[in-house]
Amino acid sequence: MDLHGSFHVYDTTLRDGAQQEGLNLSVADKLTIAHQLDELGVGYIEGGWPGANPKDTEFFRRAAQELDLKHARLAAFGATRRAGVTAADDPLVAALRDSGAGVVTLVAKSHDRHVELALRTTLEENLAMVRDTVSHLRAEGQQVFLDAEHFFDGYRANRDYALEVLRTAYDAGAEVVALCDTNGGMLPTWVSDVVHDVVETTGVRVGIHCHNDTGCAVANTIAAVEAGATHVQGCINGYGERTGNADLVTVVANLELKLDRQVLPPGLLRDATRIAHAIAEVTNVPPASRQPYVGTSAFAHKAGLHASAIKVDPNLYQHMDPVGVGNDMRLLVSDMAGRASIELKGRELGFDLDAGTPEGKGLVTRITERVKVLESRGYTFEAADASFELLLLEEVEGARPSYFEVESWRVITDSKPTEEALSEATVKLRAEGVRYVVTGEGNGPVNALDQALRAAIGQAFPEVAKFELIDYKVRILDQGHGTDAITRVLIETSDGESSWVTVGVGANVIEASWGALVDGLTFGLRRQGV
Repeated sequence: MDLHGSFHVYDTTLRDGAQQEGLNLSVADKLTIAHQLDELGVGYIEGGWPGANPKDTEFFRRAAQELDLKHARLAAFGATRRAGVTAADDPLVAALRDSGAGVVTLVAKSHDRHVELALRTTLEENLAMVRDTVSHLRAEGQQVFLDAEHFFDGYRANRDYALEVLRTAYDAGAEVVALCDTNGGMLPTWVSDVVHDVVETTGVRVGIHCHNDTGCAVANTIAAVEAGATHVQGCINGYGERTGNADLVTVVANLELKLDRQVLPPGLLRDATRIAHAIAEVTNVPPASRQPYVGTSAFAHKAGLHASAIKVDPNLYQHMDPVGVGNDMRLLVSDMAGRASIELKGRELGFDLDAGTPEGKGLVTRITERVKVLESRGYTFEAADASFELLLLEEVEGARPSYFEVESWRVITDSKPTEEALSEATVKLRAEGVRYVVTGEGNGPVNALDQALRAAIGQAFPEVAKFELIDYKVRILDQGHGTDAITRVLIETSDGESSWVTVGVGANVIEASWGALVDGLTFGLRRQGV
């Protein structure tokens, strides 16, 4: 199947997605993301605007030497020539020509007011700019796509001129003309009507580029495809300025899994969750848990009624098998959980809580009631699987793993007017029959406690040296009590290969953090096989 000839999946994360507020990609980041996108099987990766941006110029230089793309072709983005200058003499067009990219995507004005007010030229000269630039790059051997900027708004303002821009580009050799909802204000039925008219009236090959300002970027993209578009543009994880671009994974998953259109090489969609999360790590933008298909909550079930049905047949409360996108089902343990939720969550963690026997039924009921009591006190096990697993061990085996016995702990914070505050923690505990008294320093009381606790336990269990606290979240539960409120802390710990989350609750943030720290180290030592 020739993906480049039949249907285009075109990613613009490295250019349009990088315009997201707070997202800043280095050249190395862009090279890493391009490799991940290629593994997903997209047909085209837009690398940026060489000539206009030094970082993008460097990216294309290094990509020619360092990127070995198996599925995708690299596209350079740029504008049509300036008014009054030939394409052959325009330095920005030269940068596109010399970028080494086999594909060039040109942005062109298709809204008459933008031509006259932004470009400050005539409608005829804008058409000449499109014609000259496309034909010049085609003559140089490059594949050319055209992004018709503000097309839908331009279509409404002056349909005839907007269509003429498309015809001009297509006749000059552009393989695709992508209709851009640049302001993101369209709705699916509007997009469908316009795309259908363009296809029927002009005969050009239509692409679609949507922004998410109405929350409809994915729906608008799908509507365009059903109306005749055969080229879709979007960004991984829905990155992009303002509210983002169409989430390319959601678009592709909908096309393949709902509309039965094979748009990626067979089997590669199963890597979508891994790749989406891997790219999120590079961008340093936390993945959205509620992201369709690949979010950690996309197939998470909390209500006891759902769990009871899923126990009979997982498809009763899931629109698809999550394996199709490389995700998996999760059962959330909460005060809404029924016995079925506990039984299924236990099975997920490797415990056979057979509620079909009197003993098993009593055990599951006891665990369920205990969870509800703990959650009424402020605990949550939805995101703290490690703490829940320790709870299961305590109920199933009669005791939780015990690697050390804490005698006491304390924290002192010393602050001077001209210096930063410094915290010092002292932990006294017994491990492997030896008493340890260790002091740790940190830039805060929790950091100092973490240092002291790990230093003490590490003398008995060297495995602790692998552990690292990688995330820390604090939640004030009963805010009406002000500084006397109950505090909940979630701590994520890593051993370099995997991570786990534990929860602590206390009358203050230090007490809550201590509980989560102890659970995190206990769970980690058990995972290490101690």
